[in-house]
Amino acid sequence: MKFNLSFKSITSIAIVVVFLFYLLGVFWSFEPDNFDVRAEAINDARQENLQPVVGYTTTTTLIRVTEKLMDKPGGYLSNDVMPPSILLDNIPAWEFGALVMVRDLALAMRQSFSRSQSQSLENQHLKDAQTKFNIDATSWAMPSSEGQYSSAIADLYKYRHDLADPQIQDSQFYARTDNLQDWLREVEKRLGGYSQRLSSSVGRSQLNTNLAGDSDASQSTRVDDVVLVETNWWKIDDEFYESRGACWALLHMLEAVQVDFADVLETKNATVSLNQIIRELKATQSTVWSPMILNGSGFGTVANHSLVMANYISRANAAIIDLRELLNRG
Repeated sequence: MKFNLSFKSITSIAIVVVFLFYLLGVFWSFEPDNFDVRAEAINDARQENLQPVVGYTTTTTLIRVTEKLMDKPGGYLSNDVMPPSILLDNIPAWEFGALVMVRDLALAMRQSFSRSQSQSLENQHLKDAQTKFNIDATSWAMPSSEGQYSSAIADLYKYRHDLADPQIQDSQFYARTDNLQDWLREVEKRLGGYSQRLSSSVGRSQLNTNLAGDSDASQSTRVDDVVLVETNWWKIDDEFYESRGACWALLHMLEAVQVDFADVLETKNATVSLNQIIRELKATQSTVWSPMILNGSGFGTVANHSLVMANYISRANAAIIDLRELLNRG
C-alpha cells in the first residue's frame, strides 16, 4: 500500500504538529499552586496515624515541594531531551530555582536541624537524601535526576516516620535558635545573589566592594575598581523564573518554620518579622500577565519585570537580616 503525500499535505501536517507542541508547551509551563503546609502535615500525620511532632511540618514541606517538581504538568522537564520540553527554558529555570532551595534545606536538616551538637552523628536517612538531591539537574541517563530525587523523597519519608515514632530516639529535629540562624544565613546569601542578578537586567557600572571593611583583606586575582554588571539579554527570562521558583519553594519552607519554630519565634517576639518575609515572597508569585518578560529601562515607558522581582526579593532579604539579628539577641 502506497501513500503519496504532496508538499502541501506535508506542510499542513508539520504546522499541526508544531501547533500541538506549542499548546503542550504552554500547558507544561504552568507553575504549581501554593499549598497549605500545616494542612498537608496534619493530613499526612492522620493518614499514618502519627502525631505531627516538632520537625514534622518542615520535613513534610520539603517532601511536598520536591514532589511538586515531579508531579506538576509535564513532570520534571529540566533533563528532557525531546520536544517540546527541550525547547522550553522558563519552567526548567523555575525548577532549578526551587531545587536550589530544596538542596539548601536538605543540607541544613542534615547538618543542623537533626543534630544536637557539632560532634553528634548524622541521621542516615537525611545523609542519603541530601546526597541524592545534588545530582546534576539535567542528568537523563543512568541515574536520572527524577530517579535520584524520588529516592531522596523516600528517604525523607523514612526520616519523618522515625521522627514521629516515640519508640525511635535516634531521629530528632532540634528547633533551636542557632539552627534556624544557620539556615537563614544561607537563605540570605541566596536571595542576595538573586537580587543582584535580577538588578543586572539593566546594565550598570558599580564600584568593586569585594574587600570593603577589612584593610588586611586580599583576593586571588585583581579586578577593576569599577565593573560593568549586566545580565545577558538571552538569560533575562531565565534569571526571572529561577528566582520565582526559588521564592515559591522558600515561602513554603518559611511557613513550615513558622510552625516548627513557633516557640522560638514567640520567645524572641519574631513571628511578625517572619510573617513580613512570607508576605514579600508571596508578592513574587503574582500572575505575570505579559506574554514575555519585559526588560525596560529603570524609568522608561516599558516595564522591567526583573527589577520588580528584585525589589520584592531585596525587601525579603532585608527582613531576613533583621530577623537573624532579632534571633541573635538574648
